[in-house]
Amino acid sequence: MSPDFLLQLLLQVWLPIALLVAAGGLWVRFRPQFPADPLRVNLNRLVIDVFAPPLLFALSAQAEISREMLTVPLLTIAGIGFSFALLYPLLWHSRLGRGLARETRAAILLAGVFGNVLFMGYPTLTFLYGDIGGSYAAFADVLASTPLVWTFGVWIATRLGHEGGQGQSLLRTMLSLPPMWGFVLGFAVNLSGIDVAPLIKAAKFIGQATIPVMLFTLGLSIPWGALKPSRPVLAAVAVKLLIAPLLVFALARALFGELRPAQSAAILEVAMPTMLMAASFADRFKLDVRAAALTASWTSLTFLVTLPLWIALLGR
Repeated sequence: MSPDFLLQLLLQVWLPIALLVAAGGLWVRFRPQFPADPLRVNLNRLVIDVFAPPLLFALSAQAEISREMLTVPLLTIAGIGFSFALLYPLLWHSRLGRGLARETRAAILLAGVFGNVLFMGYPTLTFLYGDIGGSYAAFADVLASTPLVWTFGVWIATRLGHEGGQGQSLLRTMLSLPPMWGFVLGFAVNLSGIDVAPLIKAAKFIGQATIPVMLFTLGLSIPWGALKPSRPVLAAVAVKLLIAPLLVFALARALFGELRPAQSAAILEVAMPTMLMAASFADRFKLDVRAAALTASWTSLTFLVTLPLWIALLGR
């Protein structure tokens, strides 16, 4: 892995992300007349209600399923399962989570379980594998991360994050989320075989706003004046970026022997930092937004070190 390779990775993948997150931080510092908290709440609502549903519709409507591609979401699901199995007992049944509010534990758990498989995964895997890398990222998102975020993730937020589940049924909560409907409708169109190429193109155009708005919102959410991570946050970072990917690496070697590009890409997806929607998700379900944003920021920062290590291990 040459210095030029790392430089191009930095410029093409990390630089645009860092600039948008920094823009959110600068807004907090230099635009006090427009308070960050209400702006963050409104932007989160805009993303969840307007921009994310058409993006998920477009991805699920044009997903092409093959046996090789299916290994990507399967290993991604395994990574989510490993992360939950490791973090839940640490946060709920050990000294590590003692004294933390349910809202804080649930926010850290969500941030340690669900990764940025699309918005960080797409540019990273495209850089490493070319156009097929984008398909790997789409499959990891559409067939693994997204449906689990809006089902299992909602369960974590409502059942573990609040006593009594906020008084709502899990099914009713999921049915009230526009991204879930965008995802389901897209797959319905996909399976029907109906040609809706103009609609998919329009949905992609609308959904393009999701990534920059969410990156900017993450910058608004990060507690820039108190970035020191707690021990539970560091535990989530270690599980998300190192331990869970190592377990998936071992599982993939046991199942497939020599790894093909699809399996290597899946391991990299499991090793991605926290999902961009962590702060938005926490805000939507009244969890600890600061804890979610702090975990997201530390996984994103540490990812600068762990990604080259994973690329070297996987032989890219």
